[in-house]
Amino acid sequence: MATHDPTTYETTARSATQRREQRKVVAGTIIGTSIEWYDFFLYASAAGLVFNHLFFEPMGPQAATLVAFATVGLSFLFRPLGAFLAGHFGDKYGRKVILMITLITMGVATALIGVLPTFETAGYMAPVLLVLMRILQGISAGGEWGGAALMSVEHAPVNRRGVYGASPQVGVPLGLLLANGVLALMTVIAPGDAFLEWGWRIPFLLSVVLIVVGYFIRHGVEESPVFAQISQRAAQTKAPLPELFRKHWPVVIVAALVFAGNGAVGYMTTGGFIQNYASNPAGPIGLERGTVLLAVTGSAVVWLAFTVVAGALSDAIGRRTAYIVGWIAQLVGVALLFPTVNRGDALSLFFALAILSVGLGLTYGQQSAMYAELYPASIRYSGVSITYALGSILGGAFAPTIAQALRQATGGTAAIAIYLGAMTLVGLIATLLLRDRSGIPLGPDHEAEQAVSPLRGSRTRMV
Repeated sequence: MATHDPTTYETTARSATQRREQRKVVAGTIIGTSIEWYDFFLYASAAGLVFNHLFFEPMGPQAATLVAFATVGLSFLFRPLGAFLAGHFGDKYGRKVILMITLITMGVATALIGVLPTFETAGYMAPVLLVLMRILQGISAGGEWGGAALMSVEHAPVNRRGVYGASPQVGVPLGLLLANGVLALMTVIAPGDAFLEWGWRIPFLLSVVLIVVGYFIRHGVEESPVFAQISQRAAQTKAPLPELFRKHWPVVIVAALVFAGNGAVGYMTTGGFIQNYASNPAGPIGLERGTVLLAVTGSAVVWLAFTVVAGALSDAIGRRTAYIVGWIAQLVGVALLFPTVNRGDALSLFFALAILSVGLGLTYGQQSAMYAELYPASIRYSGVSITYALGSILGGAFAPTIAQALRQATGGTAAIAIYLGAMTLVGLIATLLLRDRSGIPLGPDHEAEQAVSPLRGSRTRMV
């Protein structure tokens, strides 16, 4: 009679349970970050389409648009605060609880924007309240990404960290797709003046529904296994932030510049500049608002696809090499962007944004895995959160404002292309300064190995 080893069944059962939990983590991360970035990008898309008219118009048309874009960037200045808080408490109390808090904070701020009075009704109190809600969004966004990235990467098999780590990255183009898609739908449901009167408010109010969905999905996901090991060993660092800045600040700066190279270019659409540039009736193109939003929505699908490709590619050829391929593709997209957009038709706009989105995806999908592999386990949440927040300020924060100012100063788009090309080269150079640490052990038992500096040319231990 055949006998069966019970340990085989136990191992198989554990493996199946682990795979189910990994799938839950990926699904929860994608849905949660998509909701967060829907809220964040909804504001950015509305800035140049709605807020410049309804909240800042007394300043004059050009100044109103410039100030509206500046409020998009203002939130980035508060991302480090969110990153500091989330990093500190995330390294001490876990990734999961912080993700629940950031989701609720972002959703409440977004829903409140949907009921704000306009300048015509409340005067200067209207833009003040709008800016306060944007600040809350910035604090939430600063704390969200690090936790989502670590939940996905720390649950992943070693040889698939890039693919799993792409799940929070996918939330960005998905959030952009949802935000612009819903706004485009509202231009059909509430065309013309109705869109400015009430139609723009509906996408913001929908955030209430999304909060509930996201909360229940994230609530069912288990804590990161790396943090569980840290907790079991009582190995939490008492002061992760001072340790990060004392021992790891060169890595923080270099890694932040990697993201800055992607962020400056990406915020041409996620920050609302292209939407305003292509739809402005007084501008060189003057396309319909809905047409422009649909083109951006379509390009977000391309961005999403190549974000996943970048994650898988980084597992196959390494994070660093995958980034180099991406920077070359992004530089091509930047060079073709405005010559193609300025042809003035909807198809050219879509193709320009789609080509740009190839490079954006290829310089974004591997970011979660790369950042997670840079820092020791005990300060990892602080490290990835603050690095991401700093990169956002250096890259995306005021990219739409800079682009608008360059256009107003020069009367054309050549200076914008030079600016975006320079930021892409900054990202490439920063990437070349880092070692590839693909596959490095992430658990607390390997902090000695993790503490060796990832900067090329240095063997300094970050201890």
